[in-house]
Amino acid sequence: MAVPPEIAASLQHLPPPPGPAVAFALRLGEALHRYGTPAHRLEGLMQRVSERLGIEGRFFSTPTSLFASFGPPESLRTSLIRVEPGDMDLERLTLLDILADDVIHARLTPEEGALRVEAILASPPRFGPALQVLCWALAGGAGARLFGGGLREMVVATVSSLLIGMLSELTQRQPTTARVLEPVAAILSSALAVLAASVLGPLQVQVATLAGLIVLLPGLTLTVALNELATRNLISGTSRLTGAAVVFLQLGFGVALGSRLSVLLPPPAILPPAEPLPSWTQGAALAIAGLAIGVLFRARPRDWGWIAAAGTFAFTGARYGSEVLGPQMGAFVGALLLGIGGNVLARLRNKPSVTIVVPGLMLLVPGSVGFRSLSSLLERDVVAGVDTAFNMLMVAVALVAGLLSANALVPPRKVL
Repeated sequence: MAVPPEIAASLQHLPPPPGPAVAFALRLGEALHRYGTPAHRLEGLMQRVSERLGIEGRFFSTPTSLFASFGPPESLRTSLIRVEPGDMDLERLTLLDILADDVIHARLTPEEGALRVEAILASPPRFGPALQVLCWALAGGAGARLFGGGLREMVVATVSSLLIGMLSELTQRQPTTARVLEPVAAILSSALAVLAASVLGPLQVQVATLAGLIVLLPGLTLTVALNELATRNLISGTSRLTGAAVVFLQLGFGVALGSRLSVLLPPPAILPPAEPLPSWTQGAALAIAGLAIGVLFRARPRDWGWIAAAGTFAFTGARYGSEVLGPQMGAFVGALLLGIGGNVLARLRNKPSVTIVVPGLMLLVPGSVGFRSLSSLLERDVVAGVDTAFNMLMVAVALVAGLLSANALVPPRKVL
């Protein structure tokens, strides 16, 4: 049978089958997405890779999927990759960034690059479950000190975070159980803080509860969402913002349920107030929190010192900025210093700045403010809750403004 002329003409303009460059770009994009790369950075790096490899590509990222189209607009080949977002893995992000540079500069072929991506994904995690759980506990205890708690709050938060870390390790292999981690963890942390207040004597229940949940607070997600909105990635930013709000609601529900234990327990014993901890313990808490975050975000050990230093630098700048200029401007100063420091180190070390900036942001993000806002709303203090929520958004906007200003003052050499 003869083929009609119009169909034959259209067949002549079909793009060639996908080649090694397209296969490498798709595998690289999926891997970067899986380990927490924001939409604006992911799309920027994918665009750079496709241009250097001589292919015409268009990319669109959301928190759970990646669209990639190759070829001219009239004859596109489009791939949809459904991605289940995983935990932040800074070591693998660094290796993927180095791999992208190797392929771009022809030190590796796209075929070899695609195989190397698979090898990076298949490599076992550097840190085992025992160290991860220990760092959950260290982050909780350090967080209690940074939130102004004393020794009792630190002990309670350490135990809470330890139990929640163990629960996380047990549930992460089952998606159905992992989805209820936040409310169950909030019930556990709140109930344990109330029980400790009844047994050990008066303590700041909210500080102990908040510090016990510090790893689960979605402040970083909120900041990334606003950053995506500021860079005009509206769909991804809106989706991520909604996800952060849902996590806040789950945590708030769990805390409200766990705190009901107080009506069943006797009032706390009357004890003398605990002695305030010396000021040097806050510096120690900062260092411990930086190291714990480095492990929880799976950074390379050689980066731990830089992460702790950058986090301390940013936290100190934010603290002094808040005392002089107010909390919003303090967050702006902290993020500005963090962004400049991260970009300078990235230029000197030829490594992506995300390995320094993201862990440092954990010490600045407004998750604790959002949690207090939700607690006020659950206690029917609507005015205080709305006021605190507005402050949370303003702090998050200040962080984003600080990071964008840092990129303008010291442009990053790499997209990541």
